Amino acid sequence: MVKDSEIKTKVSPFAAREGEIKVFDGKDGYVSMNQIMQKINIGHITDIHFQILELINKYEFLTSRQLFQLLEYQKADIKDQDKLSNKLDQLIKNKIITRYYFSSSEGSAIYRVYAMEKMGKYLLNSREIECKWQPSDNAKPVDMVKKKLAGNQLVICYMRKVKAYASSALKPVVKAKSLGKSFKPIARIDFDFNGRDISFVYEVVRRNENWEKQLEDRMNLWKDFYDNFVPGDSNFKTVPQLVFVCEDQNHMAEVFKLLYSKKISIDKINYYYTSDLLQNDEDLARSLYDFVEDEDGKYKIRNIEAKILN
Repeated sequence: MVKDSEIKTKVSPFAAREGEIKVFDGKDGYVSMNQIMQKINIGHITDIHFQILELINKYEFLTSRQLFQLLEYQKADIKDQDKLSNKLDQLIKNKIITRYYFSSSEGSAIYRVYAMEKMGKYLLNSREIECKWQPSDNAKPVDMVKKKLAGNQLVICYMRKVKAYASSALKPVVKAKSLGKSFKPIARIDFDFNGRDISFVYEVVRRNENWEKQLEDRMNLWKDFYDNFVPGDSNFKTVPQLVFVCEDQNHMAEVFKLLYSKKISIDKINYYYTSDLLQNDEDLARSLYDFVEDEDGKYKIRNIEAKILN
């Protein structure tokens, strides 16, 4: 498999594209549970298939590259990506998982996205593994799927590359107390850095239609959470750092401009920014940015050395 640092693309595979649609690439027809149980009994579906299934259950949407990196991290018995592709094909043929790709006027994406199917949920439940999947989950629009893929990629990279990484939670519940609303950032990552517990939360932003209004509405929830924060709120011991995951550096500037023009500031934190392709670096210490005012009163982007991400 090509290493992250060897990827040469300048456009994130998870960036929004105008008019993009999600295309079904799974299997039609019917497969009975008896057929699946027979394949389990004769060893055609094994523990590695269940390991793949559990990962898809946890992360909701994954590419085969992301799956392989997660299996490597778990030290699973899978030799290469071709072997993984064979396992995925078996799961798709038995309607245990399904698959999609994205298509637009620019062409089709080179990667496939894997998601849960009804039979997969039944199999996990049979092993007393909680699975909250429901058919409507696979009907999520392209921008929501891409946000999830971008967030998953960031979490996977931190797991593999950051020494201080302690744990992560996908779509953790955060409460805006004054507004009486709960919302879910794409991820929370906890670090053990020099004996201190530090938490980051990540808001993935895509250039989908109406993204500016969506972000403004979202920031009202974040401002409520931070302005009223006390230790223990939403299971945070201390104030978490908010990071915007953008499509590219120009998008970082667009997000900053929106927040600045709308005067959406939070006293307890500074905003940090990153982008999808920055996670490909082997050392993530230079993957964060902020914006600072220069002598002329103009704002410029600044690269931060975040030792916590070494």
